[in-house]
Parts: sequence; C-alpha cells; structure tokens
Amino acid sequence: MNASATPTNASGSDGTPEDPAALVTRLRATFRTGRTRPLDWRVRQLTRLRDLLTEHREDIADALHTDLGKPRAEAYRSEVDFTVREIDHTLDHLEEWLSPQSVDVSGVFGERASAGTQVDPLGVVLVIAPWNYPAQLLLVPVAGALAAGNAVVVKPSEMAPATSAVIARLLPRYLDTDAVAVVEGGVPETTALLAQRFDHIFYTGNGAVGRIVMRAAAEHLTPVTLELGGKSPAFVDTGVDVAEVAKRLARAKFANAGQTCVAPDYVLTTPATARALEAALAEAITEQYGADPAASDAYGRIVNERHFDRLSGLLGSGRLVTGGQTDRATKYIAPTVLGGVKADEPVMREEIFGPVLPIVEVEGLDEAIEFINDRDKPLALYAFTDADVTRERLAAETSSGGLGFGLPMAHLSVPELPFGGVGESGLGAYHGPHSIATFSHRKARLDVPLPA
Repeated sequence: MNASATPTNASGSDGTPEDPAALVTRLRATFRTGRTRPLDWRVRQLTRLRDLLTEHREDIADALHTDLGKPRAEAYRSEVDFTVREIDHTLDHLEEWLSPQSVDVSGVFGERASAGTQVDPLGVVLVIAPWNYPAQLLLVPVAGALAAGNAVVVKPSEMAPATSAVIARLLPRYLDTDAVAVVEGGVPETTALLAQRFDHIFYTGNGAVGRIVMRAAAEHLTPVTLELGGKSPAFVDTGVDVAEVAKRLARAKFANAGQTCVAPDYVLTTPATARALEAALAEAITEQYGADPAASDAYGRIVNERHFDRLSGLLGSGRLVTGGQTDRATKYIAPTVLGGVKADEPVMREEIFGPVLPIVEVEGLDEAIEFINDRDKPLALYAFTDADVTRERLAAETSSGGLGFGLPMAHLSVPELPFGGVGESGLGAYHGPHSIATFSHRKARLDVPLPA
C-alpha cells in the first residue's frame, strides 16, 4: 500500500485542502439544519462505518503492518474487530441510551407539571488520534460522536501515515461528507484546527500535548476529553499461580510491542515472588513468541527511530532477566524483563510505552500501595491476588482510571465500562453509553402549565 506524504484533507471545490475555519463553518452549518439529529441518520452512519471496517479490513491491516509492523491477527483483534464490536453494541442500545428520562415534580409544582431530561448532541466535535492503535483509537470515539448526533472533524495520527491515508481515502466514501471531514497532517494542521471553536475536543495521546490541547480549548471554553497514559502498575501477591500470572502479563505487556497506554508498565512484588516470576516470564515469552521473537509473525516493531532510541536507553536499568536484543534497522526490541529495578532508575522515571517490563521489589501490600500513591495516578492498576482483603484495599486505598484483577487490559473490552484516566492519566471517559454522555448534553426540561 502506498501512503502518500501529501495530506488528503477535506477539499474545497477546486481540490485544494479546505481552510480549517471554512471546514468547521461548513460542518456547523450542516449541524444547524438538524440533519445529524434523527436516529435514522445516526444509525446509518454507524452502519456505514461498520461496512468500511468489514469490507476493507485487509487494507487496514496492511496499513497497520506498514506503520507498526503490527501482526495481521493482532490488527484484526485489537483494531478492526474491537471497533466493530463497539459499533454493534452501540447499535443495539442507542435508542435506549437516547431516550428522554422523566422525573416527578408533582410535589413541587402540582399534578399538571412535568419534568425530565433529553439528550442533545453538542455540535461539531474534533477527534485527534494517537499512532499506537491508529484505527481503533480514532474510530471508536468517532463512532461515539456520530451516535450522539454530532458533526465530526477526524484527525488521524501523522505518525501512522499509512493508516491515516487509508482512513482519509475511505471515510468520505462511506460517511456523510457534509457532516464528517478528515484532516491529515502534523503539528501545523493540528495547531490550525485547535484554533477553531469546537463544541468538544477528544484527544488521545501524551500529557504534554494534552496540555496544549487543553490550553487551546480554554480560549473558547470548549470541553475536552483527554485520554492520556502513565505508568500502570501490576501488583503480584504471594501465593498466586506464578506461571499463569506470567502468561497473562506477557500477553498484555508485549502486545503491539508494548506500545499500549494500558499495558502493565511495571510489576510490584515481594523478593521471593519476584525470583519465581522472572523465570516464569522468560518461559512465557518463549512460549508466546518462540526462541527468537524477531522471527515471530506475532510480534510487532517500534513505531520509529526516535522511540527506538528512547527505549534502548532504558535497557540498562536493573538486571537483565531476558531479552535485551535490539536492531535499529528494523526497529526491533526484544520482549525484555528487568529484575531488581530501583525506583529512581531511568526506566521508572517515565511511561515506558514499549516492550520493557521492570520488576520492582516491595516488602508487601502496604509498601506497594505507598509506592503507587507516591506517583501520578495511573490509567490502570492491575493485581494478581487470591485475597479478597487485598482486592478491597487496592480498590479503597488507591486511585486509577481503571482497576483490573487477574487479567490486564481486559476492562477495555467491556463496552458498558467507562474507559478513561484520572489526574495525569486523563480527563473524561468513553465507550458504550459513556461515549453518548461525553458527546452529548443532558438537558433539563420543566413544563409548568398556565392555569386553565
């Protein structure tokens, strides 16, 4: 697949890229006609988006492989099929989610009065996607914005140019081009978009850019959803099945070569459990990717040389347990486990966002909770434990975007659960009914009739 370096943005009548101000004005004019409000329109857009994904799943998988070396099976599972399931769930429940709700006000205003809420779309929404899951993390929020009845400006990641090009080519063929527009490009194009007045901005990425987005949105008092990241810990309790824990950790950590915002970033466990876990992780990685993961068709690559160099610089922390091999020419970093890592080492100072798993030793649950609470609130917290008291203490004594026991990253696959961060890991949430809440305003209505 040939991904052009020239942005194929929404275009004017002469074929030139549409001015951002004119683009937003055009979409706002469509929204004001009421075109996007009917349920039939929303269902049609979601159905057509589903058609795009199913009819062009090979094109999308090819693009993801070009951008990230993403294995085809992983591309289907984590990007295409994930998004299709989200759309299907939304189609099944959308009418219910949009239904007005009544409240009783007879005791205040009498029997003839009525009150309730209705769900209104916001208007024109901007969705800015990251590069690590450049289809899923773009199209799931787009689906939510369309389901809520909005017009949408779609901004794919320039760091995944092949996927961006596929989306820019296909979306106008399937969706209402008077209400949905794609803008490709990098910082200049994003900056120009952020200067416009939107009714909501949905950004997925890192905290540094999240602050830029929030500052730009503040100029127009535009609400934002920020889906950020952070160092998501995994606590491994004593007495658990270490071999099974290692398999589940390896699957979650090294999917997409570790480039997942909710991947376990590091492990907290006791010294004795750490030793057993180290051996079990080495075995689990071999079982998952073979003796040479570089030759495995199930293992991806780092997105670019800059991130490769950053990750390579973290490999000197702690003690190498397994992995550590690198190849800059192919942007390959082996699934790597580091043992005996100290809290102040380089690998613990930033979100890793790659296939490097440090193990930090703690004396027990008390120290693990203190360790977690001394740092920014993570996007997710995972724990492997057989003890109910440990589950309850982690739930009550820590703060995180999501909390998962026994199976890292699995909470994303439950569309009725909100997905989002807290504090440094994000602001707001989406998926299922939570996307409708994010991209809508629940308006209060009160009717107090005049005397008959």
